[in-house]
Amino acid sequence: MPSFADWYYGYCEAIHSVDENLGRLLSYLEERGLAQQTLVIYTSDGGFHLGEHGFYDKRDAFEPSMRVPLLVWAPGLVRPGTRIEQMVQNIDLAPTILDVMKVATPPEAQFAGQSFLPLLEGRPVPWRDHVLYEYHWEWNFPATPTMLAIRTRESKYVYYHGIWDIDSFHDLLLDPAERHNLIDVPAYQDRIRALRETLFNEFGARGGLDTPLRIPAGERLDQRKLP
Repeated sequence: MPSFADWYYGYCEAIHSVDENLGRLLSYLEERGLAQQTLVIYTSDGGFHLGEHGFYDKRDAFEPSMRVPLLVWAPGLVRPGTRIEQMVQNIDLAPTILDVMKVATPPEAQFAGQSFLPLLEGRPVPWRDHVLYEYHWEWNFPATPTMLAIRTRESKYVYYHGIWDIDSFHDLLLDPAERHNLIDVPAYQDRIRALRETLFNEFGARGGLDTPLRIPAGERLDQRKLP
């Protein structure tokens, strides 16, 4: 593995560059009088471990990997300091953008998410009480197995589809850092069974239980050579 200190320094440099250039963009919009007509969404394709659980990178269902940043800047639409407690996902972005622009959803579009514009505006609206997560084993990153997870506001169940991996259950209210796997604790078995049933029923209904198999390409992480 490369030096973690060097790698972390490079990561901080990258984040600093993003911060600077985002500031330039917002300043431009304000200086040109475009702020009141613009919606800026800052997000990411995934979270990232920075030593949590002894990991770096992502590809698992722990909170540092599973959660993504989501900041919305829209003067005149979103009140500064607004904090949304509901579980919003990246699948909600497209419906939200169309909703803000007052563009009707195309008939052929099949969105799994929903617009969170009402949440941005502080309006009550029915919302999901859990999210699903999936990761499928990749030839290039062989250390991480296929996994499915279901997360509520209170807890998380993870099913690992691998030989050596043990399923996990975490009480996020008592253990937000997910340090203790409670999968075998008797007091939690009813909750675990209910989450497991919901997980497989919903993935099954969506055709999400078929593991993809692709032609290997590129380099495997464990075969790469340092320069």
